[in-house]
Amino acid sequence: MSTEIKVPVLGESITEATLGEWLKQPGDPVAADEPVASLETDKVSIEVPSPVAGVMGAHAVGVGDTVSVGATIGAIEAGDGTAAKPAPAATSAPAPSEAASGDTPAALSPSVRRAVLETGVDPATVKGTGKDGRLTKEDVLAAKTAPQAAVSAVANASDGGDAIAGRTARKEERVKMTRLRQTIAKRLKEAQDTAAMLTTFNDVDMTAVIEARAKYKDLFEKKHGVRLGFMGFFVKAATMALKDIPSVNASIDGDEIVYHDYADISVAVSSPGGLVVPVIRDAQDLSVAGIEKTIGDFGKRAKDGTLKMDEMKGGTFTISNGGVFGSLMSTPIINPPQSAVLGLHRIEDRPVVRDGQVVIRPMMYLALSYDHRLIDGREAVTFLVALKNAIEDPTRILIDL
Repeated sequence: MSTEIKVPVLGESITEATLGEWLKQPGDPVAADEPVASLETDKVSIEVPSPVAGVMGAHAVGVGDTVSVGATIGAIEAGDGTAAKPAPAATSAPAPSEAASGDTPAALSPSVRRAVLETGVDPATVKGTGKDGRLTKEDVLAAKTAPQAAVSAVANASDGGDAIAGRTARKEERVKMTRLRQTIAKRLKEAQDTAAMLTTFNDVDMTAVIEARAKYKDLFEKKHGVRLGFMGFFVKAATMALKDIPSVNASIDGDEIVYHDYADISVAVSSPGGLVVPVIRDAQDLSVAGIEKTIGDFGKRAKDGTLKMDEMKGGTFTISNGGVFGSLMSTPIINPPQSAVLGLHRIEDRPVVRDGQVVIRPMMYLALSYDHRLIDGREAVTFLVALKNAIEDPTRILIDL
């Protein structure tokens, strides 16, 4: 007797996904509700749970195949998994992690499994540096970028057929874009094609925020259980500026402008599959501590691939912090249907004039990209100035000034 494994409902308007990884192989014992496969949707990864306890049967689809909601991707057979494992179905293409020997796949964390899947690195060939010798995502990425040994003369001969003696053969690798990366590319291009996009800049003196953080970070972490970062200040300051300049928090729907009396802030965070933008709901009502807790949770689950679909929907304004990667300045792209996005950048000491004297201050460039169809230049500049004032004098955040 067998029970079919079907693709679950993936979310509003999402009808198909890509099979990213098989977490259970034919013959493996499976508990009820235990994840057996991972699906890649347009936004996040979703694990498919087993409908019953038993033994993993044959895979009906392979890694990389497109599957629709309700489609059968495999089956759970009756038993306890002690019998010999049957051979996988011919259509099932094992993921890189499945090629490893022993129990390696089962020991990999979700983030490591994802890194293995996307890099093609065989985990059995990588030495783990984590606790008890376990593999970390960094181990996999390092193995991917490690220098390749010189290839054989046969491989050299394929390099145009006229390999030069002593020259290391050049290699190319083609990797199919993930569904998430395809969606990111499509949406960003649509934003450029639709919006009358313009970017305005300002800079902000980070002295006051840095001093406040240094003074209170230990007490803050002890009380709230989360580190005090800079994003909490910026999100809170942004909600105040959005209240003063509502068009920056609005969107265009046909021939109507939709204004929001709330600030759902999309915060761009990195995931193994690309940039994702979970939403901080009603950020205007949260404290700096509440914002930091939410962002920290998003960041952790983005790396693990466990963000939920509902957490990615909506959003009235986006903040993207390229500074964590060392970016000095950028022109971020709007996340439709939103009308504006704020780009934060790295903090660096620069000479500035204060009270007629040249002094060194920790400065950051701010960039606001906006849809000029809705937001005028005056409003964009006013928004940035309001944000700058709040960051340079954080007391304004406390007294809502």
